[in-house]
Amino acid sequence: MAVTAKPELLATVFTDYICPFCYVGDVRLERLREDYDLKINWCFLEIHPETPSQGMDSADLGYPDSKWQLMMDNLSRLAEEEGISFRPQTFTTNSHKALLLAEAAREDGADVFYALHRRLFEAYFTEGRNIGEQAVLEQLAVAAGVPEETLSRAWSDERYAQRLDQYLAAAHELKVTATPTVFFSEHQRIDGALPLDVFKRLAREAAIEQSGR
Repeated sequence: MAVTAKPELLATVFTDYICPFCYVGDVRLERLREDYDLKINWCFLEIHPETPSQGMDSADLGYPDSKWQLMMDNLSRLAEEEGISFRPQTFTTNSHKALLLAEAAREDGADVFYALHRRLFEAYFTEGRNIGEQAVLEQLAVAAGVPEETLSRAWSDERYAQRLDQYLAAAHELKVTATPTVFFSEHQRIDGALPLDVFKRLAREAAIEQSGR
């Protein structure tokens, strides 16, 4: 019996590896691969460029206590829904080098990129490793199969920093104010880690729209 090909689904995703809701959104996007040939244009946004690479207490981010508690309660609920293990969100770091590394790894193909992509989320949010530190990133990259030559250029080739600038400009133009933000099309947009049924509904609508192009 012939296997029916999955319909193609294109998405553009604005994300950051220090955003816990981006981790949830990533897991929900992965679920869509069960029904679609999902192709994602990753746009990396550094949401807290002011944070030092050695990290700092999350309390110093400046969120009011009531808002922070609401966010953490929501995160706990989402994590339970998706079976994600989060460490307590008491520490944050700078994501700039992680984003540059991920951007460079995209050139090594999907298998290498996604191995690194998922490892960055897991290492930071589950294991509590500081992905702001280059030595930590190098260990994660080697374990994910990132070639040595990619590592050697990830933080020295200006192309990658320029791409981050381009993503930031695009985010401003598209009025992206939350991460993750997922665009399936001009009309199908997800701001934040919304429920899985919202992901599925908008994906279904977008796949129909994209197939008619």
